[in-house]
Amino acid sequence: MSSPRCGMVFDIRRFSVHDGQGIRTTVFLKGCPLRCRWCQNPEGIEPFRRPLWFSGACIHCGRCTQTAAKAQGLPCVWDGDMLRIHFDPAAPPETWEAALDACPAKALAWSGRLAAVEEVMEEVEKDRVFFTHSGGCTLSGGEPLAQGGFALALLEQCRKAGIHTAIETSLYAPPETVNDAAELCDHIFADCKVFDGPRHAEAAGQDNALILDNLERLLSGKYAGKVTVRTPLVPRWTAAAENIAAIAAFIAACNAAPHPVSYELLNYNPLARSKYPHGELEWTLPENTGPFAAEQMEAFRRTAREKGVHCV
Repeated sequence: MSSPRCGMVFDIRRFSVHDGQGIRTTVFLKGCPLRCRWCQNPEGIEPFRRPLWFSGACIHCGRCTQTAAKAQGLPCVWDGDMLRIHFDPAAPPETWEAALDACPAKALAWSGRLAAVEEVMEEVEKDRVFFTHSGGCTLSGGEPLAQGGFALALLEQCRKAGIHTAIETSLYAPPETVNDAAELCDHIFADCKVFDGPRHAEAAGQDNALILDNLERLLSGKYAGKVTVRTPLVPRWTAAAENIAAIAAFIAACNAAPHPVSYELLNYNPLARSKYPHGELEWTLPENTGPFAAEQMEAFRRTAREKGVHCV
């Protein structure tokens, strides 16, 4: 459960150079209202924690099952010489704690942990030496604004500590939460994935009316200079000229001078597939599809520029 002083975190990644300017510490918060078919962090979708089994790290020693059998938890089967774990949501947490502690290969782990604002800030402060030249702290997820109170408390504490702040958000959040976050953030990376509403619902499980409303307010108001709009280029879903053109036209129509908005087109990243055994989603994208070639990326950039967005 999340509160303004305590939230569910699933990773704190140091020395991040892709989540804002400079060297950053990125805090990943659990929970997301969307179900994007290409989600890069499927382990961050659920708002609660659960055990994860990393089969590639498992040495099949059986210590976890021997420990958990005493508490009649951790169902498992042996497939030849291979151990396969089946998660039982009814198993008591202490059963899992014992199994995780018993694993010598660290092949069992929790998908997240409850952390107080002070605990997270203590971790972030360890990297302050890297923030001297344009670095800082970025909140990501999941959807960080799904834990609105906790996210705002972290941003506020970073501001008080003089740490540059950024947030990566889908903008699928209450307008008042988005506005409060924009006030506390130095930079906002806002996703705009699919412009067509029904198509967005098919791709992400929700329509995009709330997202576009929030984005329009940001781009047409005093926070426009803080915003970078991002579109992940995903085969079959977002990587189409008509989709890029529609998003770029929307950005150009909303954006008021003198705050030109940057538009980032993120090349397709297929590496997230390895995470899908650890989440509730199934991988549905084409097999053996790699990033787009340079000429394809340039074509997408040209489409965006032709619709009036010059900083692409």
